[in-house]
Amino acid sequence: MATNIPMNLKYTKDHEWALVEGDIVTVGITDFAQSALGDIVFLEVPEKGTHLNAGSTFGVVESIKSVSDLYSPVTGEVVEKNSQLEASPEKINSEAYEAWLIKVKVKDASETNNLLTAEQYTEFCNTSH
Repeated sequence: MATNIPMNLKYTKDHEWALVEGDIVTVGITDFAQSALGDIVFLEVPEKGTHLNAGSTFGVVESIKSVSDLYSPVTGEVVEKNSQLEASPEKINSEAYEAWLIKVKVKDASETNNLLTAEQYTEFCNTSH
């Protein structure tokens, strides 16, 4: 059951979270996702300047159990990546909502309206087992 779901974030059905601040969207993976993955040992995210499309793969997170693709919640350009996480990907396990992956300058801010609210994501997690 999903318990740690901050109300101020938006979510995808692929278990990414998005913090929307104007035209910048900070992206990470949810507590639900890191819990399902187990101990995270590797992370690959795109470089600054990379163009992303909503719903497309933008990176990979690897745990001792599996490898999972990461999907962009929005269309836009990567303006920053969290380089510290590449050296210490296990921070995602302990700080899922502080350990952001990338920041994206969105092309069309209305795209964020397609993301799930905390309530919708909670319901999705609770019914998708």
